Amino acid sequence: MKALVTGGGGFLGGAVVRLLRQRGREVRSFTRTAYPWLDELGVEQVLGDLSDPAAVERAVAGVDVVFHVAAKAGVWGRYADFFATNVTGTENVIAACKKHGVRKLVHTSTPSVVHSGGDLEGATEAVPYPKHFDAPYPETKAIAEKAVLAANGPQLATVALRPHLIWGPGDPHLIPRVLARAREGTLRRIGSRPVKVDVTYLDNAADAHVLAAEALDGRAPAAGKVYFISNGEPVDLWGFIDRVLAEAGLPPVARTVSVWKARLAGWGLEWVYRVFRLSGEPPMTRFVANQMSTSHWYDISAARRDLGYEPRVSVEEGLRRLGETLRGAK
Repeated sequence: MKALVTGGGGFLGGAVVRLLRQRGREVRSFTRTAYPWLDELGVEQVLGDLSDPAAVERAVAGVDVVFHVAAKAGVWGRYADFFATNVTGTENVIAACKKHGVRKLVHTSTPSVVHSGGDLEGATEAVPYPKHFDAPYPETKAIAEKAVLAANGPQLATVALRPHLIWGPGDPHLIPRVLARAREGTLRRIGSRPVKVDVTYLDNAADAHVLAAEALDGRAPAAGKVYFISNGEPVDLWGFIDRVLAEAGLPPVARTVSVWKARLAGWGLEWVYRVFRLSGEPPMTRFVANQMSTSHWYDISAARRDLGYEPRVSVEEGLRRLGETLRGAK
C-alpha cells in the first residue's frame, strides 16, 4: 500500500508518516515546503499548495490511500484564506482521488465543527452542526467534513476523524501558546466553574488515522462516517494547563477573568483588528473565550467499536514525556 499524507511535515501529519513508515508502508508527503527529515525517513515529497488542483493531482496519482491531514488552523484570519485551504483544498483532494482511482480517503476534521459555544458533555457523533460559527476555522472545516462524507461511495470510501486538542512533545501550536502567555504574564483563567475537556496525545491521534484506513477495507461500517477521537479520559482544563506549566517549571495560573468579560473583549478586539486591519492575532477572540470556558468532551465508543481504536498513551504518561522534552529544551 502506498499512502499520501497531506501536511506530512506537520505535527499530526508527521506522526502519521512516521507510524506508516514504522509499519513498512511506502509514503508520499504533500507540503508547500520540503522537510529534510522526511528524506531521511525515505518519504517521497511532492511540493505544492492544496488550492492548486494540478499540484494535488500530482501528489495523489499512484497512491492507494490518502490521509488528508493538512489544513489552515487558527483562531483568527481572513475567511478567504481558510476557505482556500480547508474547503477548496479538500474538494481538490476528493476530485483527485476520484480521477486517479484512489480507494480510501481518511480526513482529519475537528470537534469544533459541532461546538456552538455551550457545554458538550459525553457528546456523540449525532450532535448536529451549529447554525453559527465564531471563527472561520470551524466553519470551513465543517464544510470540508460534509464534502468528504458526501463523497463516500462504491469507488471511494471516506471517513472523517475529529481528534480533540492534539498535544505532545514537539507540539508547535497548543503548548507553546500556553507557555508563551504564562511567561508574559498574560495567561488568565476564564470563568471560575470547573471545565472538563478532552485531549488527544499525538501518538493516539496517529493510531486512529491508520486504524481508520484499515477499517475502510471491504464492507466497512466506518465508510461515510465521522468519529470523535480523544484519550478517552476528560481532564479538568485548568488543572491540565497547570500541570503543563509545572512540567515547564512555571507557576500555576493565578488570575481569573469572568466569562462575560472575556467574550466582550473578544468581540471588541475582533472588531478593532478587522476595521483597522491590524496585523497579528487579537489577544482574545469569541472562539477562544468559548473554548476555554465550556466543557466539551466526547463519547469515543463508536471509534472503539468500528475502528478498533484504543488510546495507548495515557494523559499521565503523555505529561511525563512532555515534561522530559520541556526540561531537556532548557
